[in-house]
Amino acid sequence: MGRPIHFEILTEHPEQSAAFYKAVFGWDVATWDGPQNYWLMTTGPEGTPGINGAVMHNHMPQAVINTVEVVSVDEALKRVEAAGGKLVMGPNDIPGVGRHLYCADPNGVILGLLQPAR
Repeated sequence: MGRPIHFEILTEHPEQSAAFYKAVFGWDVATWDGPQNYWLMTTGPEGTPGINGAVMHNHMPQAVINTVEVVSVDEALKRVEAAGGKLVMGPNDIPGVGRHLYCADPNGVILGLLQPAR
């Protein structure tokens, strides 16, 4: 069963938004050492309820995207399409993280699918 494991907040001013969430909720913010500007946000201690996320530049028509962990991105995409959804972007391999894509449900709500690196 896939569970939400990550969220992304998309904005025109990601650095400002990351500072906002740090100030309001006390979330730890760290820049990702990857190929794009990405502010990782740790929302609480490991082992407590909740998920961590990130703030990034707005590149989708939706302000928040939740990512669901799956065993296989390819198999999950087949189920998405069979249920009336569609591929939006990807899949892409993220070094040290896993294989990721964005898809949309039949109503156009975008979500991410992540097959973690093993």
